[in-house]
Amino acid sequence: MRVLVTGGTGFIGAALCHALTGAGHAVTVVTRDPAHIAAAAIGWERVSAAVRETDALVNLAGEPLGSRRWSVRQKELIRQSRVLATRTLVDAIAGAEPRPRVLVNASAVGYYGPRDDEPLDESAGPGAGFLADVCRAWEQEALRAEDLGLRVVRLRLGVVLAADGGALARMLPPFRAFVGGPIGSGRQWMSWIHRDDVTGIVVDALANDGYHGPVNATAPQPVTNRDFAKLLGRTLARPAWLPTPAFALRLALGEMAELLLSGQRVLPGIAERLAYQWRYPELSGALRASVRR
Repeated sequence: MRVLVTGGTGFIGAALCHALTGAGHAVTVVTRDPAHIAAAAIGWERVSAAVRETDALVNLAGEPLGSRRWSVRQKELIRQSRVLATRTLVDAIAGAEPRPRVLVNASAVGYYGPRDDEPLDESAGPGAGFLADVCRAWEQEALRAEDLGLRVVRLRLGVVLAADGGALARMLPPFRAFVGGPIGSGRQWMSWIHRDDVTGIVVDALANDGYHGPVNATAPQPVTNRDFAKLLGRTLARPAWLPTPAFALRLALGEMAELLLSGQRVLPGIAERLAYQWRYPELSGALRASVRR
C-alpha cells in the first residue's frame, strides 16, 4: 500500500516507517522539516494533495507528554498538537477523491483515566482527568473519518518500551547508577508494550479489516510499577530498592507527576481476538531485548 505517516520521525514513527518499508509498503512521511530526513517526506502544506494518492494513513503526530513540565501553555500544546493535526488530516480526506481506505490514529490508554485495579478492555468507557479529556477529543476528531467512508482504528498506546527513547530511556540511567526503584507506592499498574509490537499491530491493522474502532496497543500481561522496577533491576543486574516518593515527584514535576503515580490495567482484547502474534508477550523478554540494543 501507499502509506502516509504523520509523526514519522519520532520515537514510534521512525520504527514504524522502517517496518512498513520492510513489509513492502511505499511510505511518505509528513513532517515540519521534510528537507532533513532521508525518507520520502512532505510538509503539512502538501497533505491535501498527498492524501489523494494514498491508500492508508497513520497519524502519530503530537507533542511528547514528558518533554517538559505541564504548565498551562504546555497542556494546551499537548492537546492542540493532537487535535489540530488530526483535524487537518481528516479535513484533507474530506476534500480528496479518491479517498484512502483506512486511518490508524494514535491515542493512549490515558483515555481510561486512573482506574486502580479494574481490568480494562476496549469496551471500557472514558475516565476523568486531563489525559482522558485529551484522548477523548483526539479520538473524536479521528472518528469524523468514518463518516467519510474510512475504516478508523483508534490505537490506544500503553507505555512503549525501547532503550533509545520513551519512558524506558529515562528509567535506565538511575537504575544503572544503582539508585533505581519503584515510583510512589509502586502499586499503580503499568500497561506496557514493546515498540516492535506497536509497529506489528499497526502493520496488521492496515491490512486486516477486523481492526476497527478502539484497539488497545498493550501487551497481554500488565504489571505493577513495583514489579516492573524489580524486573528491570534484575535485567540490568542492579538493585531496585530506592523508591521515588510521591511528594518529591509532585514537587519536581507538578501535575505531570500524576502520569507516573497513577495507572491503568489495560488488556489488548481486540489484538488477542484477532490472534496477533506477540513478539514480546512477557515483560522479561521485552526488557532484555530493549536493554541489549
